[in-house]
Amino acid sequence: MATYNRLNPEDTAVSTDKVVSNTWSDNTNILQDNFTSSAQTAISTATSQGNFFIEVFSSASNQSVKPIEGEGPVQYTLSYGHKAGSGSLNFTSTAGALGNTATKCIYRQYAQLIYGDENSNFVFDGYEANDIFVINVARGRYKHALKAGSLNLTLDDNTVTNNPVFTDDSITQTGSAVTTNLGRQFNLVSGSDGVMSGSKLTQTSHLTTQGSVDSGSFGFVYPDAGILIFNAAALRKLSFDTNTFGEATAASTEETVNGMFSAIQGGASFELDSEERVSSQYMFVRVKNGEYNYSSNPSYIDGNGNLNNTTMVDSPTTYITTVGLYNDDNNLLAVAKLSQPLKKDFTTEALVRIKLDY
Repeated sequence: MATYNRLNPEDTAVSTDKVVSNTWSDNTNILQDNFTSSAQTAISTATSQGNFFIEVFSSASNQSVKPIEGEGPVQYTLSYGHKAGSGSLNFTSTAGALGNTATKCIYRQYAQLIYGDENSNFVFDGYEANDIFVINVARGRYKHALKAGSLNLTLDDNTVTNNPVFTDDSITQTGSAVTTNLGRQFNLVSGSDGVMSGSKLTQTSHLTTQGSVDSGSFGFVYPDAGILIFNAAALRKLSFDTNTFGEATAASTEETVNGMFSAIQGGASFELDSEERVSSQYMFVRVKNGEYNYSSNPSYIDGNGNLNNTTMVDSPTTYITTVGLYNDDNNLLAVAKLSQPLKKDFTTEALVRIKLDY
């Protein structure tokens, strides 16, 4: 009676599927309510948290709750970065704003993450940006990555009739993503569901209505890192209240970040899905007609080695209920349970498919 059968290479197969799920808390993919707290946005010193980022919650009751990794109420963080350091207090002297400051750290940090060089500057369609807004989706809110083409972010500051909706251009530019240190990079465009509205020319033509200098594209999306980077100059070219995305010139990030936060809050629609790659290994266990027709259960035979059930002498029968997977040292690694017992005798063969997800 065989006890172990070795699986051959042709008995296994691997498949990988993408599973899409909702990003935000309460199992939703559209974040309509955005809240932060005055304790975060209050900036009293050069190292106050609000200089670096503010945390955004899905309900007012969660503002004071300390987030637990993977389960916390924080949905995303919002930051403002300036390449010269404008917009926050100097770390060494509160009298100056253009030095080693929080906004400069933010700008240089994301330049390092994306370009591998903190001295690099963000360039959007040939325009070298002085300042950026960064949305960093909380790591616990998505699985392996954000789903490209699922972004629909509405901005509003109560001064425009048709609020612009921003998405990535993953569908419009299928297969043309730029690979960076943070994975795939798509353009942040006006449109919906990964499709850019109109042509690239019409995307940027309205950006010069409030000035003669082109401001480049709206920004970049990095779905593998959960990061959206907005070109602040391009946002200022929209027909928004000019104070909403005004470039920081004083030693305070508060109004600049709050302007962007108010636009997101007023838009009341931040749609985003996440995706997870689930790999499955299939193992095909083949039981031939002459195998596993006798049970190894001690009650199957008596003390003399005879079958306790005499009807099994001429027609031995077993019922397969469990398949164990062992390594070469005969250590049990995994157990597969059948949904119902499978009858086995010398006149039948069996094929059991085992699926391992990881």
